[in-house]
Amino acid sequence: MAWNDSGSSGGGPTGGDGKRNPWGKRPQQGPPDLEQWVRNLQRKFAGIFGGGGNTRGADGSSPSGGGGISAGVVVAIVFSAWALTGFYQVDQAERAVILRFGKYVETTQSGLNWRWPRPIEREYIVNIERIDSFSHSTRMLTADENIVEIKLDVQYRRNEPELYLFNVREPDKTLHEVSESAIRDTIGRSELKIVLGSGRQQIAADTKELIQQLLNSYVTGIVVTSVNLPDVKVPEQVRSAQEDAIKAGKDKERFASAAQTYANDILPVARGEAGRAVQDAQAYRSRKIADSEGEATRFTKLLTEYERAPAVTRQRLYLETMETVLGRSKKVVVDTKGSGNMLYLPIDKLIEQRAGGRESSRDTIVVRPAPATETPSAEDRTRGTR
Repeated sequence: MAWNDSGSSGGGPTGGDGKRNPWGKRPQQGPPDLEQWVRNLQRKFAGIFGGGGNTRGADGSSPSGGGGISAGVVVAIVFSAWALTGFYQVDQAERAVILRFGKYVETTQSGLNWRWPRPIEREYIVNIERIDSFSHSTRMLTADENIVEIKLDVQYRRNEPELYLFNVREPDKTLHEVSESAIRDTIGRSELKIVLGSGRQQIAADTKELIQQLLNSYVTGIVVTSVNLPDVKVPEQVRSAQEDAIKAGKDKERFASAAQTYANDILPVARGEAGRAVQDAQAYRSRKIADSEGEATRFTKLLTEYERAPAVTRQRLYLETMETVLGRSKKVVVDTKGSGNMLYLPIDKLIEQRAGGRESSRDTIVVRPAPATETPSAEDRTRGTR
C-alpha cells in the first residue's frame, strides 16, 4: 500500500504492513482527484435535499451530517427572500409609479410600500417637488427685423409622474423644444426697443404662459414655475448696422410726425375753405333762383299790363329805363333832332362842386329824343287807368 493510504488504526501515517513510517511524517499529497471532488459535491447537494441518508462514499462509509432539509422549506425560504425584495421606500417629495408586466397600475404615496417583486412589478420613483432648470441661448428676429441674442432660463417640476413617464417620449427634450418655439414666437411679435427695454418682464410672462399651454396640449405632466430672460443683447457682428437701422427708424418716425402735423394744419383749413365755397355756391344759386323767379314774375305782370295798354306801358318802360341810366351818369349830351346842335351838361362837375368828390370815369351818354309814339286811344287810356 502507498504511504498516503490511511490505515485502520492509529492517527499517524503507516506503511503497507501497518507499521509507522520510518521517516516520522506523511509524504506530500499528489494532485487532487477531479472525479472524487465531483462525487463529494454530489453528496453535499443530496444531503441538502434529503437524499443523502442512504448515500455512501466510495470507501463504503456514510457522509457526515444528520438528516437533509426538505424541498418545501427551501422553496419557502427562497420565496420569502424574493418577496422581501418587493419592499421599497418613497420619500415625502416623491411618488412611485407601479408597472405590472409593463402596464401602469397605480401611483403610490410616500412611505414604506410593497409591490410584487420583479419581474412581475417594478417601480419608477419621481420627485414631484424638486425644481429643475435649464438654460438656452439663441438668436432670433424681432418684429422690426432686428437680430437679438437671448438667454432663456426655465424652471419646472414634474407634477404628474405617470404622465411625465409614459405619455410623451423624452419629455425633458420636448420641454426644451417647446421653450425655444415659445420664445421665438413671443420675440417675433415684439419690437427691439421693447425687448431691450422695460418690456422684458412682460415677454417672459407671455413666454411662460405659451410654454405651459403647449405642454398641457401635449399632456406632459410638467409644470413651468418661472421663465427669465437674464441676458438680452444685440450681437457684436451686427451692432453698428443695427444702430444705423434704429437711427433711420427714428428719422422715419420724426418725418412722419412732422408730415402728420402739417396735414393736421392744412386739412382743416382746406376743409373750411371747401365748406365756405360750397355755402357761397349754394347762396349764389339760391339768390339767382330767387332773382330769376322775381324777374319772371315781374315780366309776367308787365306782359299783362302791356296787353292791356301797349302804348302807355311802352312809354313808361322807356322813361323808367332812361331815369335809371341817367341816374348813374355824370356827363350828359343832348342831341336836338333837326337843329344840328348838341347840348353838353357837365353834371359831374356840378356834383363835384356840390359834394367835393373825385372826378368820375363813367362814359358819356348821348340822350336822343324818344321815338314817336302813337297817341293812346281811348281804349288804351281806359286800360291804363284800370
